[in-house]
Amino acid sequence: MTGSTLIHPRSANISYLKGVVLVLMAGVFWSTMGLGIRSIESANVWQILLYRSCSLGIFLFILISFRSGFQPFRTIKRAGLASVIGAWGLVLAFSGGIYAIQSTTVANAMFLFASAPFFAAALGWIILRESVRRSTWIATVIAIVGIAVMVIDGISVGHLVGNVCALLSALGFAIFTIALRWGKLEDMLPTVFLAGVFAAIISALVCFYADYTFQLSVNDVSISIAMGVFQVGAGLAIYTIGSKVVPAAELALLSMTEVLLGPFWVWIFVGESTSLYTLIGGLILLIAIAGNALTGLRRKPVPVL
Repeated sequence: MTGSTLIHPRSANISYLKGVVLVLMAGVFWSTMGLGIRSIESANVWQILLYRSCSLGIFLFILISFRSGFQPFRTIKRAGLASVIGAWGLVLAFSGGIYAIQSTTVANAMFLFASAPFFAAALGWIILRESVRRSTWIATVIAIVGIAVMVIDGISVGHLVGNVCALLSALGFAIFTIALRWGKLEDMLPTVFLAGVFAAIISALVCFYADYTFQLSVNDVSISIAMGVFQVGAGLAIYTIGSKVVPAAELALLSMTEVLLGPFWVWIFVGESTSLYTLIGGLILLIAIAGNALTGLRRKPVPVL
């Protein structure tokens, strides 16, 4: 979910410190995606996406029901066209993200996911005619250098497809972000619920027509369901609460927890390492993100990123 810095309600009942803690915790939840995918025994991207999306959709429907006074359909309908567009962006992000982690190292995929804010800045400038700070353009150029280092390294070791899918995933998150800004939607939960529904339908159709079995091992089903409820759903829920009181530029910094912890978990638990070029490219990209966020802290209101 890296890069999903959105519009937030004007008031909240929690303190700034609690908001920071919740956003950091959300990053920890999201960072477990790589470890979850590495723990899968045999399921492919569409099988994983099917079970993860079903559990995500059920979890968020229950959460939306409680938050809306048990009127979930009214809340989902009120989100409108922008929510539908954003949901399809997330379908691209979800499927691309799983395939990327299955096709390249977790570190490589996570670092490339982190490019989402720069895609969002470019799309916001093109589609919404939003102004972009000069420092953001500079950071974007620096980020492109870091991405190029990782992609070139990916070509040399046969991970090009995984790198491309990671970038498509980042683009999907950017589409999600821009759609919510365009629709002026303060609550992202209905959009992610729709994404879960759409992804479940698409993955079920792919599995059916490609003759992929729906009967997976207990291990694969359990991990996929857990990723839907905890890795995406619970992470999103606490992020939604915490982000109400944390400025957008600070969210960009705090969400780096996901990028940094993702490779750490697979290194600790499954012994997965990464190449020097991936670390160099990732460091360049993180410097660009941090630099852009830090310059954004100086301005009120916070602009595009």
